[in-house]
Amino acid sequence: MKIELTSEQRKDRDEFRAFVASEIIPYATQFDREGMVPLELISKIASRGYLGALLPQNGAEKGMDIITFGLLNEEFGRACSSLRSLLTVHNMVAHALLRWGSKMQKEYWLPKLLSGEVIASFCLSEPGVGSDAKSVETTATLSGDSYLLNGRKKWITFGQIAGLFLVFGQCEGKGAAFLIEKESPGLSIKPINGMLGVRASMLAELHLKDCRVPKENLLGRVGFGFSHVAASALDYGRYSVAWGCVGIAQACVDASLKYAEERKQFGAYLKDHQLIRRMLSNMITNVKAARLLCLNAGYLKEIGDPQAMMETSIAKYFAATNASKAANDAVQIHGANGCSGDFPVERFLRDARIMEIIEGSTQMQQLTIAEFGYQEYRN
Repeated sequence: MKIELTSEQRKDRDEFRAFVASEIIPYATQFDREGMVPLELISKIASRGYLGALLPQNGAEKGMDIITFGLLNEEFGRACSSLRSLLTVHNMVAHALLRWGSKMQKEYWLPKLLSGEVIASFCLSEPGVGSDAKSVETTATLSGDSYLLNGRKKWITFGQIAGLFLVFGQCEGKGAAFLIEKESPGLSIKPINGMLGVRASMLAELHLKDCRVPKENLLGRVGFGFSHVAASALDYGRYSVAWGCVGIAQACVDASLKYAEERKQFGAYLKDHQLIRRMLSNMITNVKAARLLCLNAGYLKEIGDPQAMMETSIAKYFAATNASKAANDAVQIHGANGCSGDFPVERFLRDARIMEIIEGSTQMQQLTIAEFGYQEYRN
């Protein structure tokens, strides 16, 4: 079997690459230092259809094909992981609405998400709950024609500027998902700053105190929150992050090749030292392997293969751990320069570390993959 890009996919990739080269890469370090992304840039991203990439647009029956979506995430990940995280969470909510939303919810929200008029955030994690998502402590109680939500959500990507939150909680002892608008009574938002990586992703903590949400804002039905809405959205989130990790690793390769060609030590360029060549060869090999795993996962998603979800976990696990290794080696090759803000590899290292935690930690992926391996072995 040969997996290769179509001419249209290659054309789209070149377009993505040109956009990030002119609009993002020159400013990514500034975004990281300031802890924010300009709204004007987000508007540019939306105008190109990237923000709502998974949504049907321009009269098409469906959104961007899943491999092209992956290529978009790779190029954004190569430039700025914070902006790539915006693509991830916004499209996770868009996908959840497209798949599980009522006709009224779709007609009202999808055009706003596609145009960028409204930014969407995915709200599952809590101060005391991360990987064990089904143990969230946020509660929803039916009160007349509304639900009253109480709880806290933490580490909410772009929560500082989002206008729509997809919030998960317990209702009648079952998982439920709710669409909550920024101005809803009982909702307060607190910015989170000073994180290790993806510092421009404008994280926030949400406090819900008797937050009143109309019944029609329930997404799907009670009992579907974790098993259907969250599970399918997180699968697309893992896929997006996996491709973003390929982007980080590729950026590390590019930066290291350039530095090794320009920097001299002991009378020779770094690229001519055998141990540096060994590091570079491993980085190049592993980034190609990670990309192939992502392509395979994308291909299986595109054809609706039931193995797609597991292959996405494998791709995310390998790509995330490889991004951390590639970034660590890139900093080592750069030496003291790699530890300064004058070179982007220190940002790549910080961002890569986050990738091993979000959308399912490395350890959670290992448990899932091992269980899958045992199932295959027994069969």
